[in-house]
Amino acid sequence: MSMRYRVFGRTGLRVSSLALGTGNFGTGWGYGADRETAKQIFDGYRTAGGSFIDTADQYQFGQSETLTGEFITSERDDIVLATKFSLGDAPTSGLQRTGNSRKAMIQSVEASLKLLNTDRIDLLWVHMPDAVTPIDEIVRGLDDLARSGKILYSGLSDFPAWRVATAATVADLRGWSPISALQIEYSLVERTVERELIPMANAFGLGTVSWSPLGGGLLTGKYRKGETGRAQGLGAVIHGESDDRKTATVDAVLAIAEETGLPAGQIAIAWVLAKGTTLPIIGPRTKEQLDDNLSALNVRLTEEQIARLDTASAIPLGFPYDIVTGSRGRLAGGKEDVMDWPAAAVK
Repeated sequence: MSMRYRVFGRTGLRVSSLALGTGNFGTGWGYGADRETAKQIFDGYRTAGGSFIDTADQYQFGQSETLTGEFITSERDDIVLATKFSLGDAPTSGLQRTGNSRKAMIQSVEASLKLLNTDRIDLLWVHMPDAVTPIDEIVRGLDDLARSGKILYSGLSDFPAWRVATAATVADLRGWSPISALQIEYSLVERTVERELIPMANAFGLGTVSWSPLGGGLLTGKYRKGETGRAQGLGAVIHGESDDRKTATVDAVLAIAEETGLPAGQIAIAWVLAKGTTLPIIGPRTKEQLDDNLSALNVRLTEEQIARLDTASAIPLGFPYDIVTGSRGRLAGGKEDVMDWPAAAVK
């Protein structure tokens, strides 16, 4: 399996081309991997060359951080360790241990450092916006943690583009530690991030990682076979075949899987890798799932296959993108056909 590495956004940090999400490390949610299985997953990922671990205080109500901290002890300096705060680390987390406030942030980081058995967090994510805390409070809190050495980099997860852009700009203007990273959902069945979030991340030079490249399992085709997966374990799935586009997308993935003789899940992950705009996070619950996910590193989709998947999963960009695209000829003074357009988005 050919793990590759990339420079993470506009930093000097080097990370593996697949991140390992440890949301399934533990059984605190009533669904996940026991310690032995989690260790097999971790060891398999490391053997394949993986170096980017993504956890959260909320995952399995602290069990994920505890197991992750145990597993990385002997090789801490070779691991890029990311964790998150916002949702609390227990079902009973109250007002002071949830949300994005400076208080919740500091308390969570102190608790995570203990569970992870480390003196610093390489990348701290704000897990999701609480719709209350001002962005300057969030960014200044992250700056304080970076200056204290308790975190090295910071990022925003599941935030709207305008808030991420504001945070990055505020940090830059005030000389605070930069917002370095963005975490989003991205897959063949979730492409709405192509409208605002991915172009914004490119413009600001953010290292971008994406969760659920398998669309919550939909893109493996297992739900068509009657398997339950997340539906049984967590009581819900992220995506179902709720519209014609998703059905067409699953059809296209399964067709290419049949043509190539490869599992559908590998096709779905390979598509995200081929796009090159985000670094996928895999979240296996078993060693077999890990091996299947890692095998996507060796899948090379043809241009024709990528085009088929693009077409089946395409979304309308909507306003204002459609009107701007339609006016490009006039905006180029009638020279559109001889213009060399920049590949990167503008700020």
